[in-house]
Amino acid sequence: MCVDKVIHYKDCKTKFEITQKTAKTRRTEKLWNRYIFGKQTLRELSEQTGRSKLSIRNNFQLIKLPNKKHNPRSIHLVVDSSFFGKKDTQQWGVVVFRDTLKKENLWWRFINEEKVSHYQKGLKFLEEKGYEILSTTCDGFRGLVKTFDNHPVQFCHFHQKQIMRRYVTKNPRLVAGIELKEVVEMLGELPEIEFREYLTAYINHHRDFLNEQTVEPFTGKKSYTHKRLRSAIRSLQTNLPNLFTYEKYSNRKIPTTTNSLESHFSHIKDIVRIHRGLKRKMKEKLLKTILLNSSIVKKIS
Repeated sequence: MCVDKVIHYKDCKTKFEITQKTAKTRRTEKLWNRYIFGKQTLRELSEQTGRSKLSIRNNFQLIKLPNKKHNPRSIHLVVDSSFFGKKDTQQWGVVVFRDTLKKENLWWRFINEEKVSHYQKGLKFLEEKGYEILSTTCDGFRGLVKTFDNHPVQFCHFHQKQIMRRYVTKNPRLVAGIELKEVVEMLGELPEIEFREYLTAYINHHRDFLNEQTVEPFTGKKSYTHKRLRSAIRSLQTNLPNLFTYEKYSNRKIPTTTNSLESHFSHIKDIVRIHRGLKRKMKEKLLKTILLNSSIVKKIS
């Protein structure tokens, strides 16, 4: 091991060695921070330091990230997942549990596909650490509401509106579609009683239209003509019990959306795009660094 210098203290027999390896590690960690949080490319870092891109990349692979430190407390939890890559290739993603008040990522796991079991493991982990979960805000992934139903669950308003948009499109042509979109836009602006009244009035007004059926000429079988509209309404009715949880527990200030995580994912993907071409292992290290550097946790330096 190469040694820069040795410091002797006369009052004790302790000898401290400041090694080149320590200095090199610190320089690499600073470059790593500039690579991620400064959004600088390997080429830019190479030009600034006079070192080759290969040398910098090899040193990045040797960086060891610290474990997540926990401060158990009462939290409003937001959970969601985000995926990277194209669906027709090897897509993979990350599930994240976030304290929405302090914007701190508490738990995450890299996944190949989204499963309820991942969320169950995250919930168990936080509870065993001593966190008191006051509420959970989540999207419409099947089984999530049931996973967290030991405490108040809020269905994300943003995701509900996205679901409706998939069914009726952004610019619906049918009058019934236009009016349903207007009803959904009132989500979050009206109390639950009034929202339910508007939805009921809409269904009653368009009942005959929604019940129209088309006969298949070859088989003679009947099916609903406006299936997508009916599916949109069914989705809204199914999620209604959890769309106004924030209203039932108004003293808890439960978030109505997972936007805290959505914006965080957007930030992460901006950085990933800058460093496109990385292998999954390095992307996971990049993501872990960002996830660790939320709110309370300081950047590695």
